[in-house]
Amino acid sequence: MENVFDTLTERGFIAQCTDADEVKKLLGEKKITFYIGFDPTADSLHAGHFIALMVMAHMQRAGHRPIALVGGGTGTIGDPSGRSDLRKVMTDEIIHHNCERFKEQIARFIDFSDGKALMVNNGDWLRKLGYIDLLREVGANFTVNRMLAAECYKQRWEKGLTFLEFNYMVMQAYDFYKLNGDYDCVLQCGGDDQWSNIIAGVELTRRKTGRAAYGLTNKLLLKSDGSKMGKTAGGALWLDPEKVSPYDFYQYWRNVDDADVKTCLSLLTFIPMEEVNRLSSLKNAAINEAKKVLAYEVTKLVHGRDAADHAKKSAEEIFSNQSSENIPTVAIENVVGKKILDALLEAKIIDSKSEGRRLIAQNGLTLNDEKISDVDYVLSDKDFPAVIRKGKKKFYKVVDA
Repeated sequence: MENVFDTLTERGFIAQCTDADEVKKLLGEKKITFYIGFDPTADSLHAGHFIALMVMAHMQRAGHRPIALVGGGTGTIGDPSGRSDLRKVMTDEIIHHNCERFKEQIARFIDFSDGKALMVNNGDWLRKLGYIDLLREVGANFTVNRMLAAECYKQRWEKGLTFLEFNYMVMQAYDFYKLNGDYDCVLQCGGDDQWSNIIAGVELTRRKTGRAAYGLTNKLLLKSDGSKMGKTAGGALWLDPEKVSPYDFYQYWRNVDDADVKTCLSLLTFIPMEEVNRLSSLKNAAINEAKKVLAYEVTKLVHGRDAADHAKKSAEEIFSNQSSENIPTVAIENVVGKKILDALLEAKIIDSKSEGRRLIAQNGLTLNDEKISDVDYVLSDKDFPAVIRKGKKKFYKVVDA
């Protein structure tokens, strides 16, 4: 049976590992328990979490047991990694709500039945720790100069690192120590921006228990130019269909740059690498076939087969100039008689009137297959129901509410 370490390596997941040879041997010889943490900073996971979810899925398919750790405790502080400002402090009610939403989304990727995976909340133990107990049991194992050298604190150090945030690494390290003792968890995984925190957990667990403990980070979801993938004009690419519709989610992946196709197929689908290599080697217009496969497979993973089928069908109908009931529908009150830019702004199809004027100047706005050239165009009864095309590939059905 193939070692999952080789699978993760071949598909491009692995960024850093504490003891690569030992971890590979461990994963090949026995079934282990590992964990990945998710802090509830919002009420939905987003594309940035996608790779971690896929790591869990690959590991479970190879017979290993995942622990999905939701941060009901660490979420009270917020991870300072990669941030230049203090995270907004959330109420306990918001943290609890977000943790529950995460559970639903994570369950789409891994199987929690019959103990095949566990979901735990670090609030169950971190909130019970007394301050003096934490200082004596955990704090004595950390040196301040070592912590300040950690990459995760560098950006915050410039603007002022609060003592609140300074404790985050200690709390995350305690999580690994706790999971190692309670569930025989021997491996912590996470994004590469978590390397310093993961190392802290590995070292604390080894010191306190004398047992083996390892860390492994996955690459972050980046475009070929090094910028973050998963950012849209409206913000993050959320996995919640109420925040980003399955159609818009599908379209995001359908429109990735040619240079990013192989990375996305490798990291975000289960398509065999032989087929990934074939699809990503397609050139010019043929690469669009690979993008369609990518968009469908990713949407199916996140939103289910039915939603992926609807999104695919909608896209195909739109691009063959057919009408479609699956195009996102926007209802605008008393839309007849409004200027088109006012209506589009109200519907949030454009972010500003200047964006609308720019689209019109570049022939990038059409109404029912007719290019709009007049920025003062007034919508009338004959325009409805209206299909708006923004740019080359964004379609919306506008109706009068």
